[in-house]
Amino acid sequence: MKSQDVRKQFLDFFQSKGHLIVPSAPIVLKDDPTLMFNNSGMAQFKEYFLGNATPKSTRIADTQKCLRVSGKHNDLEDVGFDTYHHTMFEMLGNWSFGDYFKEEALPWAWEFLTEVLKLDKDRLYVSVFEGNEAENVPFDQEAFDIWKKFVPEDRIILGNKKDNFWEMGDQGPCGPCSEIHIDLRTDEERAAVSGRSLVNADHPQVVEIWNNVFMEFNRKADGSLEKLPAQHVDTGMGFERLCMAMQNVTSNYDTDVFTPLIEKVEEITGLKYTSNEVKDISEEQNKTNIAIRVIVDHVRAVAFAIADGQLPSNTGAGYVIRRILRRAIRYGFTFLNTKEPFIFELVAVLANQMGEFFPEIKSQQNLVTNVIREEEASFLRTLDQGLQLLENVIAETKGKEVAGAKAFELYDTFGFPKDLTALILRERGLALDEAGFDIAMQEQKARSRAASEVSTEDWSVLIPGNVETFVGYDQTESETKITRIRKVDSKKDGVLYQIVLETTPFYPEGGGQVGDKGTLVSANETIEIIDTKKENNLILHFTKQLPENANASFVAKVNTNLRDASAKNHSATHLMHLALRTILGTHVEQKGSLVNPNYLRFDFSHFAKVTDEELQQVEDFVNARIQEQLPLIERRDIPFAQAVEEGAMALFGEKYGDRVRAIKFGDSMELCGGIHVKNTAEIWHFKITSEGAVAAGIRRVEAITSDAVKAFFASQENILGQIKAALKNPQDSLKAVVSLQDENAKLKKQLDALLKDKAKNMKGDLAKELQEINGVQFLAKQVDLNPEGAKDLAYELGNLGNNLFLVLATAEEGKPMITCYISKELVADRNLNAGQVVRELGKFIQGGGGGQPFFATAGGKNAAGIQEALDKAVEFVK
Repeated sequence: MKSQDVRKQFLDFFQSKGHLIVPSAPIVLKDDPTLMFNNSGMAQFKEYFLGNATPKSTRIADTQKCLRVSGKHNDLEDVGFDTYHHTMFEMLGNWSFGDYFKEEALPWAWEFLTEVLKLDKDRLYVSVFEGNEAENVPFDQEAFDIWKKFVPEDRIILGNKKDNFWEMGDQGPCGPCSEIHIDLRTDEERAAVSGRSLVNADHPQVVEIWNNVFMEFNRKADGSLEKLPAQHVDTGMGFERLCMAMQNVTSNYDTDVFTPLIEKVEEITGLKYTSNEVKDISEEQNKTNIAIRVIVDHVRAVAFAIADGQLPSNTGAGYVIRRILRRAIRYGFTFLNTKEPFIFELVAVLANQMGEFFPEIKSQQNLVTNVIREEEASFLRTLDQGLQLLENVIAETKGKEVAGAKAFELYDTFGFPKDLTALILRERGLALDEAGFDIAMQEQKARSRAASEVSTEDWSVLIPGNVETFVGYDQTESETKITRIRKVDSKKDGVLYQIVLETTPFYPEGGGQVGDKGTLVSANETIEIIDTKKENNLILHFTKQLPENANASFVAKVNTNLRDASAKNHSATHLMHLALRTILGTHVEQKGSLVNPNYLRFDFSHFAKVTDEELQQVEDFVNARIQEQLPLIERRDIPFAQAVEEGAMALFGEKYGDRVRAIKFGDSMELCGGIHVKNTAEIWHFKITSEGAVAAGIRRVEAITSDAVKAFFASQENILGQIKAALKNPQDSLKAVVSLQDENAKLKKQLDALLKDKAKNMKGDLAKELQEINGVQFLAKQVDLNPEGAKDLAYELGNLGNNLFLVLATAEEGKPMITCYISKELVADRNLNAGQVVRELGKFIQGGGGGQPFFATAGGKNAAGIQEALDKAVEFVK
């Protein structure tokens, strides 16, 4: 059965059981500060399990894109080495929110696997929770009794807390679970060793395919469990593993989920992948197999993350995506001998494979391809640079072992992989101090964890129930009461308190707009609200102190100066989006934004630099809409399909509900939950301050509005006044600047000519200082020239013979530079290399460089080291 059919069969089956089929949420989470990525099928439904929102149906089924590469669930380093771990994977899930429970979930699971898919019952094992006395959770007798109706007792395994008690995290909903495992070994292997003994033993052919989690408890901060108000079912079935079972293979990578990608890698590299059925392969072939598995797995994770709006970067979720891609690139570089970008070519295969169920990969194919290609090219350049830096490390090493801390510095600072370092060292007869590397890695991780560690207490509930109401679209003040409070403690922010209000005008961070700030005022005190965020459908107000009387009545007051400034920038962002699509083309799509009181930032898809003329057209377009005084037309709580039909723009990577809010200014109409001006006239004026590239095919514009524009114009006027004063207040300032530039250019030409003459004049004097050492004409000397003059002098001296070894040092304006010239005959006969010479001598001036074997330069920052470098130069010819 093809993988597309497996998906369809699952969804059709649960639709027949009264489940609503919903699309996959984006792989990148933008509204959950506790997770970077959707790491399980239940992540998008957390607010329902917590009771903070009501689901559109009590029965739901879906296939969810998941990513496990950070935090508690981290499979990255396992990927490639075995046949069943992945970074991105699909989780087929059916969900009950307070509806059915074990007596329906378990029989349906058995029915689907054995009657619909017709898997061999004799190959299936099930597990139930054995209970935990310390947690006061009993043996799951109910699940055991249900399974006895379908499965012989010797196929029912009692699992401990590690294997059969599922938890979302250190706190939150949790409960016992019942897993279904399949034994895919040959009949001979099964006869020799029972599959029962291999369940949960990391055997590659005895694998879990389905987990039925029964959400009964809430894990509190102190580790204790309390009963949830309703019982839920959360199931997850590994799509790739299920396909393995359905296609009679013993590796996920031998299914049609991966084989088209593998075939494309084989075509590009000319190397072959051997299936899991082939035994006794060579060590070299095993390395090839691992590298290909890494690449075809990782490209899926990276491509879908980019399609969902997460670009590779140096921080946060973007860094994780960049790290995954770089792992794939280096495996290709090291084991498949790919020195040019090629992974981007797999995107077309992926789009063709998965576009039907996940249309975003098809619609974003061009962007994804270009971003991956640019990232590949950039990291391959980094690898090349790392090779040079590794040469320096090797040269500095005394003995036969390279310090682990040095190798870690290469990894941490330049992204140069540990295994590539070790491989190169082995080829040079050296070893890597792996223990030292691991210590440095653990120290860095500990620092990182400590910096981001957050301790969250349980909620103190003052008013039970889900009673929160947001009134911020219409009010900036409201009378309210506190419904719950909790304390959070982090290294970064210290002790803070999160407060939930019965009624709040505070807008929580979302859609690119920062959260509101303001105050909470009672009869006796004023509490400052320093930020507002949303988590699991609760609006959290952050404070540094608790009110003396949390049960008092309060007035929640938004800081209207900050909010109004943000609203102007947010509305201007919508107008600019329309302007970019009008002027540059409808291929322009929003790829990220930031809206705060000071400025706006907007990332968008476009494959060329935006010209000054185009930027001016964008400015003029937005300012024309401001002058038109367009009123805000706000459509609240309308069906998503209706909003899109009426022309509202939905952004890729955003999660929209069935009912949405649409914001319209003239021809601009977008789905948006943010705060906006009532009329575009309030924006006053719009000014672009910068434009540049963020990634391949992604541009970024920063702009300001209103009072920030007034301040900008005042600053520019002040600068112009200072320029005029420096030019002695000419009548035409521009003409005076142009005249000054022309004069400067003439003087520079005259100076260059004088320096060339000076170099020629020095030639005769320096020729007399040449020393013959071992048949080489040698000179190492500091000269009073600029670097260009030193180059001219070196070539002039080079004409004197075919056995010259010359090192010249300069220190123009205190910036040291070393220039090395070696006659080409010496390069060939004596195996000398000017690039290696300057890299070695560059250390004395705290710098480095390179060049050709016969001519190279190195710059640095320590002019005091010049003499030591010159003294060292003679050793190259002795």
